[in-house]
Amino acid sequence: MTVRTRFAPSPTGLLHIGSARTALFNLLFSRHHGGEYLLRIEDTDRQRSTEANTAVILDALDWLGLSPDQPPVFQSTREARHAEAAQALVEAGRAYRAYDTPEELAAMREQARAEKRPPRYDGRWRDRPEAEAPPGIRPAIRLRAPREGETVVEDLVQGTVRVANAEMDDLIILRSDGTPTYLHAVVVDDHDMGITHVIRGDDHLTNTFRQVQIYRALGWEPPAFAHIPLIHGADGAKLSKRHGAVSVLEFRDAGFLPEAVCNYLLRLGWGHGDAEILDRDEAIRLFDLGGVGRAASRMDYAKLTHLNGVHLRRTDDDRLTGEVLTRLAARPDLRVGDTVQARIRALMPFLKERAGTLVQLADAAAFLARQPPLPFDDKAASLLTPENRTRLRELGAVLAETAFSRTSVHAALSAFAERSGLKLGQVAQPLRAALTGSTASPPIDVTLEVLGREESLNRIAAANAGN
Repeated sequence: MTVRTRFAPSPTGLLHIGSARTALFNLLFSRHHGGEYLLRIEDTDRQRSTEANTAVILDALDWLGLSPDQPPVFQSTREARHAEAAQALVEAGRAYRAYDTPEELAAMREQARAEKRPPRYDGRWRDRPEAEAPPGIRPAIRLRAPREGETVVEDLVQGTVRVANAEMDDLIILRSDGTPTYLHAVVVDDHDMGITHVIRGDDHLTNTFRQVQIYRALGWEPPAFAHIPLIHGADGAKLSKRHGAVSVLEFRDAGFLPEAVCNYLLRLGWGHGDAEILDRDEAIRLFDLGGVGRAASRMDYAKLTHLNGVHLRRTDDDRLTGEVLTRLAARPDLRVGDTVQARIRALMPFLKERAGTLVQLADAAAFLARQPPLPFDDKAASLLTPENRTRLRELGAVLAETAFSRTSVHAALSAFAERSGLKLGQVAQPLRAALTGSTASPPIDVTLEVLGREESLNRIAAANAGN
């Protein structure tokens, strides 16, 4: 048997981070077993499904490296097949046409509420001859669900789950307008796509009982099911915008690397001993459903940022330089060119040591794309006292005669500090402020070397202008 999984988002909104984890688990499981990972766009909600949302979902999956092995299947193109399966059930006596009027259904629900019981369909057309159908009423098709016994699912994460069939009614599988219901369409699509394992959020668990009944009515073998717990906020509530970013592309825009996001999502509800930092190949090798827990996971943005920093430091400097340049080029106050690119690339090994996100990394590199006079943050401005400005002028004269290699610059700064009766930091910090506009940067000797003599002296002079 070829293992075949699917991710089936609805294009009624952005791709939620919890849905991204579901896609990741489906991909890893199929890859681990040498199978296929497919994508189905469940776009049957005509009012809310949009092409723009579909494009965003595909973009997000591509960014995460979760694109499917085949072109996506669009559920809306398969309505004729869904109707065909429903009609086959009617012909086999496993479903029936129900000619209830909207008023009758409303009265049925109202009576159930008055009697304080669940509003289930009472099956009034289950055995009633169609000859009694009222004129002008287009029927819905309902499954002739079993009324005795129970439906049991051996879930690969939740274990054995069961429900009494008496608690479920004859669900609609085809509406009176000829469109399929979600539960029916999913069964037909999963069967036709050859899906062997349905891995999805545990909020779908109650749907599974009904879907299993449809499978059995159609004479098809249900796939294996695995319902993974949802992701909550740190307070235990359902994850929402009040907790922070929730859509995948928000994490991209916030400067997270896709491999870091996937690494974090993998560890959010799944574990393998002490393994923490995992690339895609290692994740595929280790992943199986036995490591998925049953309790809801809690999103920890601080931990994600820390993990992203680890991945940043492991990432190729050329790639990071490109990411930073793209972000800096979008800022109107900065000028990006070949010289700036070379400077950023040269300093990248030092810049990425302190960054947690690409946004932080770009902010740290922004001084390289500025023209003097630089803007100074409060701490940097406080260092540019009259005494330190005088010292900077003296230091500028020394640097003008110094070879601009890291070794030579460091020796010149150390000698200047010693002659002035100062510690090296007392010299370096005002100089750092003048060169970068802040008090945080790569080592000062490296910064000077990368900026070069002319640019360094121009920035020192600009910091002293007007004094």
